[in-house]
Amino acid sequence: MHGARPTIGDVARAAGVSKGTVSLAYSGKRPVAEETRRRIFAAAESLRWTASSSAQALATSRTSTIGLVIARRPEIIATDTFFPRFIAGCEAVLAEAGMGLMLNVVADDDAETAAYERYAAGRVDGVILLDVEQGDRRPDLVRELGLTAVILSAEAPHEEEPVDTPVTPVVYTEDAAAVGELVELLVDAGHSSIAHVSGPLRYVHAAARRDAFAAAMTRHGLLPDRIVEGDFTAASGRDATAALLDGDDHPTAIVYANDVMAIAGLSYARSSGLRIPEDLSVTGFDDSELSAHLSPGLTSVSTGADVRGAVAARTLLAALGGDAHRAVLVDGTVVVRRGSIAPPSQP
Repeated sequence: MHGARPTIGDVARAAGVSKGTVSLAYSGKRPVAEETRRRIFAAAESLRWTASSSAQALATSRTSTIGLVIARRPEIIATDTFFPRFIAGCEAVLAEAGMGLMLNVVADDDAETAAYERYAAGRVDGVILLDVEQGDRRPDLVRELGLTAVILSAEAPHEEEPVDTPVTPVVYTEDAAAVGELVELLVDAGHSSIAHVSGPLRYVHAAARRDAFAAAMTRHGLLPDRIVEGDFTAASGRDATAALLDGDDHPTAIVYANDVMAIAGLSYARSSGLRIPEDLSVTGFDDSELSAHLSPGLTSVSTGADVRGAVAARTLLAALGGDAHRAVLVDGTVVVRRGSIAPPSQP
């Protein structure tokens, strides 16, 4: 409308950023990339817009809330015990600090970006990034938005990052050692034909487990040539197991990337007439509560999801206070041995 006063939204559109980033650039409370800041100021000057006190307040006010975005399908979240345990660990720490957790479940990248932009507009004080992907865009996104963040990963941060890159703390576990121990247990039991059902390999933790499986097999002089990619759902575990067991020369053991796929695979194998563990040994990952109550119990890996949640929350609180380490190792990944492993049956 002619003669109307420009708004913060006009500036954001002209600069190609979110309204939250505009308010952050003017408040100075959280870092905004210098190039982004220049674009915002240039757009504001061309529009003759000046920041109001309410615009600055979007970034300067504390909300006592931490944001968590989960970009997974609802059926995966409903069956994967990691998420409720992790959230419980976060909540325990945040409650002690008088803070809360804002959770958003999204379906795609656009919805995820929109959630972080809403967070940056003053809804949360910081965020925890889960399900890190290969070449993940989110660390740069939240950094540009001025959000303090902590990354949860299955590997230590890479040291080759440029010195002038702002530090985003990484809370990590060492999944590789646990996967190697699972393979060693199977090899010690007499298995040489071992397969792996991975999670989606775009995720760092799924790729790390796959790579650890391949490395452990190679160390034992075995070919890691039976790897099928799943998606952490029961359906994919069943389908992957069906593909691996098709034909006479099927593996005698399968290492699954999570318990949900392992339990579905175990069920399929039994329905196909195989005995567990006499005809097929299986292992999982995440040590869900159900795993201990199967017959036989499922050998799995306890990842201490609640501990990881607590450490991630504490690390983020420290980062908000300007005192966070670059990398924090969560020492709690333990192989839990149960009855799903046995020597392979003789032909």
